[in-house]
Amino acid sequence: MVAAAVALVSASGAVSAQELTGRLKKIKDTGVITLGVRDASIPFSYLDDSQKVIGYSIDICHGIADAVKAELKLPKLEVKHNAVTSATRIPLIANGTVDLECGSTTNNLERQQQVSFAPTTFVTATRFVAKKAGNFSDLPDFKGKTVVSTAGTTNIKWLTEINAKENLGMSIIPAKDHAEAFLMVDSGRASAFFMDDILLYGLVANSKAPADWVVGSKAYTVEPYAIMQPKGDAEFKKVTDAAVVAMIKSGQVEKLYAKWFQSTIPPRNINLNVPVGDPLKKALANPTDSGDGKDYQ
Repeated sequence: MVAAAVALVSASGAVSAQELTGRLKKIKDTGVITLGVRDASIPFSYLDDSQKVIGYSIDICHGIADAVKAELKLPKLEVKHNAVTSATRIPLIANGTVDLECGSTTNNLERQQQVSFAPTTFVTATRFVAKKAGNFSDLPDFKGKTVVSTAGTTNIKWLTEINAKENLGMSIIPAKDHAEAFLMVDSGRASAFFMDDILLYGLVANSKAPADWVVGSKAYTVEPYAIMQPKGDAEFKKVTDAAVVAMIKSGQVEKLYAKWFQSTIPPRNINLNVPVGDPLKKALANPTDSGDGKDYQ
């Protein structure tokens, strides 16, 4: 999967031990790279029936890990997984607990003040999911209603701001994760769950009664996803970015997209059937780590 990534990174020549700083030095000294993973971000990073972490972002991160191993000329590199949530992912990158965050994380200008990002590998948008019986179609329909979004996400920040701006009077519940938020709507504790549409499609497809749900047709924000990495570590970013660009240019990312978004996936062998959208086509044609949503429109 990562032959092209390894070749591109290795072509620049391995960094000598005395030159290493930051995460590369840490990884070289310990022989370990730690990936921050999610347990329910289908199909990016989630647990299968055997509790193994799998997904689109996981495959990309393992490709980066192989490229780091080649760059450092390590005979062996142990890849560890460390669970993160929407609320803990940025702090755990910043304090060095995890080296790369491999989930469903939006790259935006505000987050770039704290962390860095590899080139974009997915583009989604904020929408809502609700029960069809509720007949909801747009934000005004939720005036005075209780809604939910996941704590620590760009979505809940946007939802809180638009609620105040439009004087909607919504009661917004911050859920600890996507699964809890979805359950709140399923159990009637909330009218809708506002989140990245691709995650909503995954939750609906894996629910007990997919036909009971509807994902709103209106997109409220643009959300470019990328592998998150530490800020201010130029050496590490150079290696990780080169690995991602190599996987894009070789067509490997396109193959991974087909594997996770256009084929049957565990645990229920459901095909999400999500075509490659124009914003992602644009990002893959000219790889970018831009956190400005306008660059994907």
